[in-house]
Amino acid sequence: MPAGQDDGRVRLQKALANAGVASRRVCEQYITEGRVEVNGKIVRELGSRIDPTCDRVYVDGTAVQFDQSMRYVILNKPTGVVSTMKDEHGRRDLREFTREWSERLYNVGRLDYETSGLLVLTNDGELANILAHPSYGVEKTYIAKVKGRVTAQTLQKLLRGIELEDGPIKIDSGKILADQPGHGASLVEVTLHSGRNRIVRRMFDAVGHPVTELVRRSFGPLHLGSLRAGESREVTQDELGKLLTLARRAAKRPEQGAVTGTQGGDA
Repeated sequence: MPAGQDDGRVRLQKALANAGVASRRVCEQYITEGRVEVNGKIVRELGSRIDPTCDRVYVDGTAVQFDQSMRYVILNKPTGVVSTMKDEHGRRDLREFTREWSERLYNVGRLDYETSGLLVLTNDGELANILAHPSYGVEKTYIAKVKGRVTAQTLQKLLRGIELEDGPIKIDSGKILADQPGHGASLVEVTLHSGRNRIVRRMFDAVGHPVTELVRRSFGPLHLGSLRAGESREVTQDELGKLLTLARRAAKRPEQGAVTGTQGGDA
């Protein structure tokens, strides 16, 4: 290559530091310790160069995002808001919660009108397509207030699996958080990886405990924490690494086909 011509490749430690992984000196240490992987191979040479636009880099098994134009936001979606950027019926939509971000953000999947909780907003189309598609089975945790007293036997039934009109379904884990006999209600936490439409509500309907309130507390490695309804924040560096790692692993699954559009079912 002629002198002075730039092929877009940069020193690995500089790229890592620019991505916010750590200081350049610490990144150099990570490299020499064998903690950095580039395109499936451990790299220990400090003079190594990468192309940040196409090379896949991991530090301690966690993916690194080099594209600083990408934005990743967690929103605690309130009830009474539709999971779309423009509602044709004039209902409250997600636009009021994205005005502070200069980028054009899109929601990853959906939460239905009466469900609140964690919704991911991003301008990373590739990640959104993967994480929102039902076939990739990203794990989600919900807190459901349901009618009636949920027993351990009912929870076991959901763990073993039940039959719905669109096929069998089961939760991955669950626990009864509170029994409110005076109010004729129970508070239950369930975790599942299905992305089928309104699946949590339909499961509890099927076992005789209609949902009256539903909140999504986590989505993959992301957790709602103390974020209040209507509030949003950018994901942390650690959360972003875990999110990208999850998406890249899902994309490598040979049984999955091409994914287009930000799909995903309601809760």
